[in-house]
Amino acid sequence: MKKIAIIGFGVVGSGVYEIIRRNKDILTKKAGEEIDVKKILDIRDFSAHEEAHLFTKDFNDLVNDGEIDIVVETMGGIKFAYDYTKALLEKGKSVVTSNKELVAAHGDEFFRIAKENNVRYLYEASVGGGIPIIRPLACDASANDIVEVSGILNGTTNYILTKMFKENDSFESALKTAQELGYAEKDPTADVDGIDASRKIAILMSLVTGKKFDCSLMHTEGIRNITAEDVTYAAAIGCTIKLIGCGYTKDGKVNASVEPMLIPENCPLAGVWDVFNGVMVTGNMVDSLMFYGRGAGKLPTASAVVGDVIDIVRNSSYNPYYSWGECDESAVIPYDEVTARFFVRIKEEQKEKVKEIFGDTEIIKGISDYGFVTAKMSVKELNCGIEKIGGAVSRMRLYR
Repeated sequence: MKKIAIIGFGVVGSGVYEIIRRNKDILTKKAGEEIDVKKILDIRDFSAHEEAHLFTKDFNDLVNDGEIDIVVETMGGIKFAYDYTKALLEKGKSVVTSNKELVAAHGDEFFRIAKENNVRYLYEASVGGGIPIIRPLACDASANDIVEVSGILNGTTNYILTKMFKENDSFESALKTAQELGYAEKDPTADVDGIDASRKIAILMSLVTGKKFDCSLMHTEGIRNITAEDVTYAAAIGCTIKLIGCGYTKDGKVNASVEPMLIPENCPLAGVWDVFNGVMVTGNMVDSLMFYGRGAGKLPTASAVVGDVIDIVRNSSYNPYYSWGECDESAVIPYDEVTARFFVRIKEEQKEKVKEIFGDTEIIKGISDYGFVTAKMSVKELNCGIEKIGGAVSRMRLYR
């Protein structure tokens, strides 16, 4: 019997417990031996729980228990999660996590410690909830040179944009509804400002390149400034608007960003609505792969966590395929050098300057201003052109 512990009995942690109890026979068959929960660490009172004897408020009950081989960390945040994870790995216990913030910030350190102690640190649930993406990148697509990973990595913002497109809601109204339904936190900053998505694309690009991609090196922009007029323009040119985490490699260098993008209606990502996530992976041999599903939620995320637990039960030894090394800032392509086509909104009096500065472009009449789509150019060239034209109401990158 393989005995595990759970740190944090919130949404995901309780989901892990539920899956292990409900699917006991299935898990035993797939893992090759029975998996059982021995301890649950949480500072709250669970004396009324049906298995109250499992709960403890003392971390030492986990780290010093020789029968516990695997610990599931679902508490979130950095401080305590970092201290606990480091101590557990150094003690020779494998750790499974859903904590994207922790993986993005300290994954390289934890992989090193795991290697030194011949244990594993797995994190499938940190990106895309129940969508399998880490394991396919690490294993199934390993014959490829992965040239791009991009997608909708935050269900909250996708729900808000869905409301804006499908029901003509304003950003403020859609956000309020998302909060009422529990899709958005009382403080939605991490979601609507792109911070959550930036951690996820950083993890994916770190895995792809084998070097940590630091979130601080990433252009990160959220959806607060998306307006009803942006939605109107997007529809007029056959696009939707999605918050996209996008990373690509070129000549041994890498760039990643999070920003609202115009997605052509024939692109698979354009059809990802509501709280769902979608990730596209492009390899030089396999071409494009699409991963789609619920990017959050109790049981979908917990199922990914338990999948990692099963993986470790089958093979507890350190596995280098899931790891990366320290950050190499010299290998990061500056955002200013990213090339794409861009949609730009301008005031009516500026439209006469467009051809002179941007060349032949189609002017699109809006409600109270004008818009146009540029030829392919760098972000630096775009900014220079916008400065010459006298500023812009808004601008947005076109996906591919």
